[in-house]
Order: sequence, then C-alpha cells, then structure tokens
Amino acid sequence: MNDTKRLWILLGTVILTTLMILGWFGHELYRQVPPIPLKVATPTGEVLMTKADILKGQQAWQSMGGQQVGSIWGHGAYQAPDWSADWLHREAVALRDLLSEQTYGNSFAALSDGRQAEIGQRVRSEMRRNTFDPQTGILTLSPARVAAIAQTAAHYQALFGDDPSLSKLRDAYALQSPALPEKSRRTAISDFFFWTAWAATTQRNGTTVTYTNNWPHEPLVGNQATPASLVWSMVSIALLLVGVGALVWYKLFWDRQEAPPSPAETDPLDRIEITPSMRAATKYAFTVIALFVVQVLLGGLTAHYTVEGNSFFGIPLAKIIPYAVSRTWHIQLAVFWIATAFLATGLFLAPAVGGREPKFQRLGVNVLFGALLLVVAGSLAGEWLSIQQVFSLDSGFWFGLQGYEYVDLGRFWQILLFIGLVLWLTLMLRGLWPALKAPGHRRQLVLLFAGSSAAIGLFYGAGFFYGAKTHLTIMEYWRWWVVHLWVEGFFEVFATAALAFIFTRLGLVRSLSATRAVLFSSAIYLFGGIPGTFHHLYFSGTPISIMAVGATFSALEVVPLALIGFEAWETYSTSRMVDWMEKYRWPIRFFMGVAFWNLVGAGVFGFLINPPIALYYMQGLNTTPVHAHAALFGVYGLLALGLTLLVLRRLYPYGVWREGPLRLAFWCMNGGLVLMIGLSLLPIGLMQTWASIEHGLWYARSAEFLQQPIMETLRWLRMIGDTVFLVGVGALAYFVIGLITGWSYQKKEINREASLDSIAKEQPV
Repeated sequence: MNDTKRLWILLGTVILTTLMILGWFGHELYRQVPPIPLKVATPTGEVLMTKADILKGQQAWQSMGGQQVGSIWGHGAYQAPDWSADWLHREAVALRDLLSEQTYGNSFAALSDGRQAEIGQRVRSEMRRNTFDPQTGILTLSPARVAAIAQTAAHYQALFGDDPSLSKLRDAYALQSPALPEKSRRTAISDFFFWTAWAATTQRNGTTVTYTNNWPHEPLVGNQATPASLVWSMVSIALLLVGVGALVWYKLFWDRQEAPPSPAETDPLDRIEITPSMRAATKYAFTVIALFVVQVLLGGLTAHYTVEGNSFFGIPLAKIIPYAVSRTWHIQLAVFWIATAFLATGLFLAPAVGGREPKFQRLGVNVLFGALLLVVAGSLAGEWLSIQQVFSLDSGFWFGLQGYEYVDLGRFWQILLFIGLVLWLTLMLRGLWPALKAPGHRRQLVLLFAGSSAAIGLFYGAGFFYGAKTHLTIMEYWRWWVVHLWVEGFFEVFATAALAFIFTRLGLVRSLSATRAVLFSSAIYLFGGIPGTFHHLYFSGTPISIMAVGATFSALEVVPLALIGFEAWETYSTSRMVDWMEKYRWPIRFFMGVAFWNLVGAGVFGFLINPPIALYYMQGLNTTPVHAHAALFGVYGLLALGLTLLVLRRLYPYGVWREGPLRLAFWCMNGGLVLMIGLSLLPIGLMQTWASIEHGLWYARSAEFLQQPIMETLRWLRMIGDTVFLVGVGALAYFVIGLITGWSYQKKEINREASLDSIAKEQPV
C-alpha cells in the first residue's frame, strides 16, 4: 500500500474536489435559471399563456419524442429544426413584417435600406428587452409582438397536425402526420417553444447577454458570440497544450515503470475454474450481439429517413416505425447493449477475481437477466406507444418515454433498471469480497474495480432528480450527470480496471504496475471528466460561470487520450511474445481500436466542438454525431465487443477460432465508421457550420438548406459507410452463432463433435 499511497490520496482528492465543483456551480445554475412566467400577458392584462400551459407544452414535446424530434437549445436530433432557433427566427421575421406594415404601410422587403435598418433595430430592441417582472411573475408583451407570436404559433399548430399544405415540410423533417393529434397539445407545445425562444433572445437583468449566453446565432435579434465565449475558448486551448505537454514530460522523464514480467509458457486463465454463475453469463454475451445487430439496423433506417423522410425506398415504413421511434430505439439500444457487455464482464470476472462462487450467485445472475429483458422490452414498447400518443401526458412520462436523449425510457422502467444495477452491484461485491480481504497490490486493483462498479450502479440514480415538469435547465444538469459521468467518467475507470486485471492475470503486466497505472489514469480521467460535464451546458440557460468551468476542465479531458495509444501498443507488443496469446489476438485488436478512436473520436472530434466559440456555432449540427458515433461506438462499442469476445473465448475454450469472420468484422466496422464520418457526417457538419456562421443556426438546420441537392447527395453517400459497417456486423453475428454450431472453429484443430458435446453439457439451462 505504501507504494501507491500517494496515488490513492491523489485519486480521492480529485474525486472529492471535482464533485464539490460540480455541486457548487450546480447550485449557481439552480439560482440563475431562466424564469418561467406565471403569466404571459398583454399591457391590457389579457393572458396569452400561463406557466401551467408552458409546462404542459414541455410534456407534449416529450410525448412525441422530445429530443428525438429536432432539438431544444441545441440538444436533440438533427433532422427537424432546433425548435428554439426556428421559433426565434420565425417570430423575428413576423415582427419585422408587422412593424413595417404598421409604420410605413409596406412590406419589409420593399423598404429602403435606411428604413430596413430602423425596423431591424426596433425588432432587436423589442425582442431583447426583458419585460419580465420577478415580483409578480408576469411577462408583459407589446401588441405587435403578441401578433407575431400568434402568427408563429399558427405555423406550429398546423405543422404538428395534419395540415396538407405542410406535408412536404413534415416529410423534410421526417415528422409523422399528425405528430400531435390533440389540439390542446399542439397549442401547449407552441407555448413551450415560445418560452425556449424567449429565454434565448431576452437579456438577463443587469447584463447584455441572453439567458442562453446569446445562443443561437441569429443576426435578426442581435445574438452574436459573447466575449466570454472567445476568452474561455483561448483558455481551453492553452490548457490543452499545457496538459498534453505535462503528460508527455511525465511519460518521458518520470514514468519509470518496471519491466514487464516474462509471460508464462501456458495460458494462466486456463487455471481459472468456470463456475455456474460465470457460465450463466453466456446468455448476456449473446444478448449483447443480438441487441447490437438490431440497434445497427435501426441506425440504418434512421439515417435513411433523413433522405426520404417517412419512407424506406418508397415503402411507407414510418407508419409503423416513425423516425422518432427508430431514433429513440437506436440510441436506447446502444446504451443497453454496451451496458449489458459491461454487466456480463463484471459478472464473469467477479468469481474469477474473488476465487470462489458465492451461494445463489447463479440464481442472481439469471434473475438479473430476466429483469434486463423486461426493462428492454417494456421500455421499447412504452416509447412506441407514447410517440403514437396512446398515453396521457403524465402516464406517458412514467410508462412511455421521458423525451431526453440516452435516458428516454419512462420513469417506471428507469426505476426497474436502477434496481437491476443495484442487484448487479450486489452480485459483483459478493463475488469480489474474498479478493477485497486479501492483502497485496492485487487487492487494490480489485478495490478500484469494485469502486467503479459501485459508481456505475449508483450514479444512474442522478436521473431521478428531475421530473416531467422540471425546469429544462435543471433537467439538463442532472441528465448529464447520468450520461457524461457514466460515459466519460466511471465507465472509463471500470474499463481500465477490468483490462488491468485481465492483463495482470495473463502475465503481461505486474500487479503493482497495473495498480499504479489505473490509479494515475483514473485521477486524470476524472479530474477533467467530472467538472467537464459543464461543457454540455454552455447555452442551456446557465450563467457564464458554467462556461468558464466547463471550458477549463473539458479541455483536460483530452489530455490522457494523447498517450493512451502508446500504452495499448506496449501491451499489444508484449502479448505477441508467446504462442498461446494468439487465441486472444482479436479481443486485443478490438482494444487497440479503442485506443485509436479514443484519440480520434473522443479527443480530436470531441475537442473540435468543445471550446465555447466552436460550440456556439456548431451546437445542434452534424459535427456532434461525428463525435458521438466515433466516441460511443469507436470507444465504448469496440471495448464492449472486445470484452464480450474475451468472455466468449473463456466460455468456449475449445479449439482454434476461425479468424476470417472476426477479421472481416473488425476492419469493416472500423472502415465503415471512417467512411460514414468522412463521406457524410463530417462534410454535412462543416457545411452547416459555415451556414450557421454566415446566416444563423436556424438556416443551418432548415429544410431549405438541408434539402439542397448537394446535402441530399452527402446523405445518400452515408449508405457506403453504413453498408460496409453492416457487413462487419453480419460477420460478427455469423461468428458468434458459429460458436454454438461449430463453424467458427478450425475443424482440423478440434474434434468438433466432442467439443460441442462438452460445451452443451457445461451451458446453463
């Protein structure tokens, strides 16, 4: 313990300090959220809408898909508009035309340049002026603005209904008809959109910037990037360079690791007894592949809807699976199959690490599997029913969908999933307990493994701190506690600890070296990762302090990724020293892929959109899915698949694997991801960025821009990458099925019938 005491103190200090930062500035966020008026009224006292109407509109938005249909404040899907930016532009244009007619009796386009400038200034002053009275809770609007709001609301009430004049626009948005059959919901969602746009264009009292820090870029109302966006962007770039330089210096001059041990002549994992609960984890591994296949097919369907709107090569498939459903399922299943892979790895490793099988462990594994299937099936069905407007608004949030990306599943299913994670954590700790009591450096490694498992299970509970009517800014704060702290925090530590244990058992790394590496890398990950949560919240109704903290720490998230490939290559080189390591070649290749995409997807593409000045123009554009696909699949997807293959290698230890399908799967999935990004997502995202800078975000997300021939061509080109990727997924599924049938083994190396008989006898019922 003395050899690692300083690193333990460092890790503990990092976790405590960064969580305090997250909590302290979260308190400031609560204090400075954009107000929701009790009433929106005219100067004569006529009430246009109430707080209850706005919150009902928020629920109506959730019920039809929420962030899976367009976006709000830049968070959500990319096919339909950002509703905040779209409303803002439409209202500004309507107000401009009304003021032109009232003042000069002519349309705005017919006015002279001087008069246009005068009207433009009046529009900016009218829309940026804060007329909300915090004492009474009443927002008072001028008659001209009331008329502009009514005109804008009429457009959305027709759009979310079945007005035939907007059928072409609905098709461009991949929006089903009608999205909201009930008129009261259409009226309420218009009220909600107005409020989000009002917060985006109204200046905070005592400042010259809006509640969303002048986002979105909209010249008509004077929304321009703030000086703070530029200053904190420069700070983040400087910190990135300092951090990378410091890490390289540490690696070259201070990191004096022991020489790797000489690998054993035989596979050390062969000495691990496969217990009943470890065998019971087999069904999890196959479920990972099954969910992965379905998730990828849904991704292809969702991508196709961006071209044909509501059809699949002319087939009106959207009548059964509309875009909102396919995208919801695509994202939700990605979370499910990656999380299932982590669950399977933990359940498989726990008895191996602990050295014994706890009583009733297999029963617990089987019960957890049943609960997992219930949550997956129930939540997907509930999401479909909600988008079909079957539920009431309140019951839809509980049993349908919440409408927020990555935590879409209804609150009831979310509670069941949390209970399942607690059960998984209990099973993990029961299996690990003997190793936690044993002395030595291996105990510290197990403690890290157990601690990260606890964080994965418990931090999901942050999703319970908001409800259907919670203020949107507060909801985003807690949502990113779940999403960001899972993905860019504790999953990273769990994966590092799991791989360290595996490589230690394989004899590729010494226990002390592995413990030091995990402690040090975890401290670096979490130092930037925990406060870096705020980089998702720059423009979500938060104060400038959130931007400062987020920009400062999120730059440091990239730092450890600079050298992660070096360590992966060292481990891979060591693994080639003995013949028996050949059977782990492809799981380790997948881990190498993780190192590549960690740097490119999480590092390069992540930092591309992280600085505030970049995100100001890029938030809600296709530059975000570039990062999301490269990081989520490239890092966590490949890691999950690598861990699954490693588990299957131990559960099916007979003979030599046929490597052809795995080779094809690995290179097609990685190559397909490169083509998907390079041929489609990145060019579209960069062209949108140019349009956002030149004209405003509304234009970059508009049907007018996205339905241009060149943009449609770029979306069609995605089929090349998607097809290559699907070939890889098919090859992987073929190989995994072949572990049961026997076609994934080299026949000359095994007695196939005898081996399959042995496998069948060992598998759980």
